[in-house]
Amino acid sequence: MLQVQGVSYRYPGKASPTVLAEVSFSLEPGSLTALLGPNGAGKSTLLKLLLGQLSPSQGKLVWSGQAMAPRRPRLALVPQRSAIQWQMPITVWDLVALGTLAAPAAEPLLDIPEALQSMGLASLADTRLSQLSGGQQQRALLARALVQKADLLLLDEPFTYLDPPTRQQLLVVLRQQAAQGRIVLVSSHDWGDSLQGYDRALLLDTTLRADDRPDRVLERLQRP
Repeated sequence: MLQVQGVSYRYPGKASPTVLAEVSFSLEPGSLTALLGPNGAGKSTLLKLLLGQLSPSQGKLVWSGQAMAPRRPRLALVPQRSAIQWQMPITVWDLVALGTLAAPAAEPLLDIPEALQSMGLASLADTRLSQLSGGQQQRALLARALVQKADLLLLDEPFTYLDPPTRQQLLVVLRQQAAQGRIVLVSSHDWGDSLQGYDRALLLDTTLRADDRPDRVLERLQRP
């Protein structure tokens, strides 16, 4: 179980505003959770805290009853597409293979061909990254994360540049990952109808505004 207990964060500097304020929630293995909120709500900061790239100003992060720092679960991040240098002279296969470097050597890996197949990229394995469309690049990032065999899978704005059929394909893959006992947390400000495919939705805007079933959170968002 992942527990976020009263976590607050503000970036260094006297004039820096509080980005997160006393955020608390818990996520169970086998769950698929949506993290909602407008731009600047603190979603990316929360992911960085979970990754260990930042440390909470207040509160703590707990995994299976123990503090996440310095010992962390196996986790994988699907970053925003804009965070990747897509002009690198490597192929789709090479990018996905990088994910195996973070996988536990003592355990069997999810085969790279299987990850490519699950994301509809098998025929593009030898294609340079720069030749992919935006949606194909996003799916390649997810394939790289799948081979890491992570306990906690984090996705930051994964639906950018994806058409509705590809979004549904991505949701099916994420549901499969959750069914294997992983915790899957998906951050986005652009959801559409796909939100109904999640177990829970967290509404973040500096503080945690809602933590409930997706339909109930949507109702709250639609209130005047």
